Amino acid sequence: MAEQIEAASIRSSQADVWYLKEISFGDGELKRKVKIITQNFNGPCSFIAICNILILRGNIEILPYERTTVSYEFLSQLVGEYLLLNCADTDIDISAALSIMPNTTKGLDLNPQFTAVDSFRPGGDGGELQLFAKAGIRLVHGWVVDPESPTAAVLLRVSDYDSAVVLIADADHITKGRLLCPDDSVELSERSPSNQAGPSSLAGSNSQPITGPSSCYQDNPRGPSEAYSEEDRQKIESAVVVQEFLDSTKSQLTYYGLFQLAATVEPGSLVALFRNSHLSVLYKSQGENSALYSLVTDHVFLHETSVVWERLEDIDGGWSTFVDSDFVKSSPVGGDFAGQTAEATVRAYEVEAGVGDPGDQALARHLQAEEDARAHQIYLRQARLRAERDRRQAASSAGDGESRKTKKAKDKCIIM
Repeated sequence: MAEQIEAASIRSSQADVWYLKEISFGDGELKRKVKIITQNFNGPCSFIAICNILILRGNIEILPYERTTVSYEFLSQLVGEYLLLNCADTDIDISAALSIMPNTTKGLDLNPQFTAVDSFRPGGDGGELQLFAKAGIRLVHGWVVDPESPTAAVLLRVSDYDSAVVLIADADHITKGRLLCPDDSVELSERSPSNQAGPSSLAGSNSQPITGPSSCYQDNPRGPSEAYSEEDRQKIESAVVVQEFLDSTKSQLTYYGLFQLAATVEPGSLVALFRNSHLSVLYKSQGENSALYSLVTDHVFLHETSVVWERLEDIDGGWSTFVDSDFVKSSPVGGDFAGQTAEATVRAYEVEAGVGDPGDQALARHLQAEEDARAHQIYLRQARLRAERDRRQAASSAGDGESRKTKKAKDKCIIM
């Protein structure tokens, strides 16, 4: 027990600082050496992504250049000064942007819409979106439904993730818990996606998010005298469609969304990509063979100078490859991982380099999976309870015992 406490204390102290890695960035004569921030243990990916984009664009600079680590306090001062001095847009609420910045170390409430790669539903006072707008950073995602698909009509009507969760919870209430029935025989990593994200792991940017229960509803009423109303039946059918979409897009990326990203991100531009409940730096290279690349910030590659970017080629990472600053396929000195996915490479490299114990890492991933799955169930349970409470209040005030439209409960889409 004492050894576990000591190990946890060491990890906590190490997580307070982030290591810097030198890379080259830019084209031709504009190429320069910069130091990006790497993510160790469960570092806040949202804040690190914002800082790395500002660093690569030359908006902020970490000095002295020789330093090897930085802290949140140091970086927050740089980012805060940049936000205060470099935005003349009066439509952007600077107070909302600055007030949300400390939350980047804990989690951001982002609600992606399934309609377009740059569509997010504002939450609260919209401080999260204001922060990106103030920094001049385009926020994108690839969790977009193909408008030609059979499920498009339902998903375009539901529009966003939070509304999808509320719809599923409401339909589950109508079916008395028969819409969502966890299968104990199904592993956590095989269930449908949850947007309750904890701190980002080091399993690679293509690791699957922890998922919730799949639908086990069948189109039959609870009994001969309990037939569903037409309104309830339509709601249940829509919820089943939405749940199947979430089940089939576990990486929070569709091929249609990937194609839209490739078409809309300008060559030479840096954007913040929301994927796998994680925020990363996305860059589109210039030239005839331009492609999308995600900045590799895993600390296990701190000393691998040839591992800088990960090519984004498919939705599950099966064809992803690491490249260097010149976008040439990497040859890590730590080992030959040719033919493996980026996720498998990270795991193999950790074992090869002796970074942590594989058994401990597997246990940590399992515990994080259980924690995230429990959080997903809590949100769904709270949504059902609130829906039932609102129905009772509506029936009491109306005096006729009929249920009214329930107040929407929001399932936080939090990234770290």
